[in-house]
Amino acid sequence: MTISSVLLVDDDANIRRITQLVLTRVVAWEVKLADSGKEALDILVDYQPDLILLDVMMPGMDGPTTLNAIKQTYANAAPPVIFMTAKALKTEVELYLNLGSAGVITKPFDPKSLPNEIFSILEKWKKGKFVA
Repeated sequence: MTISSVLLVDDDANIRRITQLVLTRVVAWEVKLADSGKEALDILVDYQPDLILLDVMMPGMDGPTTLNAIKQTYANAAPPVIFMTAKALKTEVELYLNLGSAGVITKPFDPKSLPNEIFSILEKWKKGKFVA
């Protein structure tokens, strides 16, 4: 799976900034930013990313609700979604995977290893092995 574009959805400006810097400079991906689920859905009207990185806990529309709306919009052609969250208990991770995410990245994450973590999740996801 080739990734060239990413939609990053997170209400924390620092997380958006750090993640965008890493992904644009280390792997040269185009990264569009959204600070809410609603903004993400608005962006997705005209933008079809190869991957969506989605915060779980956001005011208004949380990550799981946003994922559900994305799946309804795209039907079977939705790009993979990786949740990013500080809440990564085993039961929560299982819930996120059952909702249809490709995997879960735990915050705080190591910016240097973030691209490799994404590649690893997507590789396992392609093989039908969901990961956290």
